[in-house]
Amino acid sequence: MFAAFLLPGFIVSSDRSVRFLGALGGASTSRVLNLSRIAADNANNPEHAQKPLFLSPIVNRCFLLKHRTRGDETYLFASPRAVATKLILPFDHDDLRSGGRSVFVEQRGFEEALASAGNYKSEALQRDLSILKLLNSIPSLDPFLVREHLRNNRIDVAPCYFAISAGDQERMYRFVNWELSRLISLASGGRGGERETDRMVSALLSTQVDEKLEPLRLTLGLTGNDFREGVFSWRGFLYYKWSMQKFWPDVMGVLREISSVQPYGALEPEQKVFLTSARRQIIRMVRDAGVHVNKSLSVYDHSFGELVANQSPKTFRDFLLSAPYMFLELGEKLGAISHIVSFWRYRFPQGRPLMVDAEELTAIFQDFASGFGEKPKEDGAVPRRPDVINAIDAA
Repeated sequence: MFAAFLLPGFIVSSDRSVRFLGALGGASTSRVLNLSRIAADNANNPEHAQKPLFLSPIVNRCFLLKHRTRGDETYLFASPRAVATKLILPFDHDDLRSGGRSVFVEQRGFEEALASAGNYKSEALQRDLSILKLLNSIPSLDPFLVREHLRNNRIDVAPCYFAISAGDQERMYRFVNWELSRLISLASGGRGGERETDRMVSALLSTQVDEKLEPLRLTLGLTGNDFREGVFSWRGFLYYKWSMQKFWPDVMGVLREISSVQPYGALEPEQKVFLTSARRQIIRMVRDAGVHVNKSLSVYDHSFGELVANQSPKTFRDFLLSAPYMFLELGEKLGAISHIVSFWRYRFPQGRPLMVDAEELTAIFQDFASGFGEKPKEDGAVPRRPDVINAIDAA
């Protein structure tokens, strides 16, 4: 059960989320960035120390989580939010069940709490605050998106923080190359070829949106800032589309195991009721989120298809203007599904018995369910849906 008390800006806890982190062990997922494990694995890697994610050695060994905020946590923030970025600093990195201090990025008193926990000097504090705010602005902690967002903001961090295999990077590049090859003739006035496609892919995936993409910007009639934000979100859509192809085949197998897994040992009546209900809830949430993800990706496909097939830039221009809004929702839902699949496969490798006790399975199911939820509405207002989505729905 949850037991907590407050210290200057921190919750000191020994709750189920910490038990969950114990089960996570050495893994990172799209919702959890395990800096403690990265530090342990790179103790002899000079780059880890020379180009750290955080300058504070204490904070650079924390866990970062994308956390679905609960009703009893809303008072911590100045305005409502559906998802917050949470830092957990374990008391004992070798025994996560001993608990840890936790704080949300941009909660009330966050800067003071972080300064105290990280034992900062002022210059390092401001740098690490800026990193945390950047991570807070993206919908998931998937290493590809984290790396691209930091690079886009000229933050140089050692590659060991991003568990992206060379093979995955190459496959992602080939996917984007294939996707954009259909566009080159439009952007280059019919003079495109393999070399032009490679050049544009490199420009789209680079850290800067510069003159190499100027023909595309002029074709779409976008201003500099709208184009930069749209291109970053476009990269995110391309990555999500590629990653869906990569991990979606595993989703149904994982859901079947979630539906059938039985903890060993005696079950309390309330545990049995909870686990039965949680199975149904997780399966339903994954199904509904999958529908939402496919619908969002179909909006992209339709808009991009209009640009390529009809050489009509208006629909894709509208998509890029809406993309930052859509990117956040898509990232939250796809990140929640990806987290379930990657964690389950880490904890329960394929072909091995599903051995777990009731307490741990409860913590896992609680974490899975917390990845989904409705966005809070400020003053009862319903967030405006982008016109490009409404147009597709009306078709």
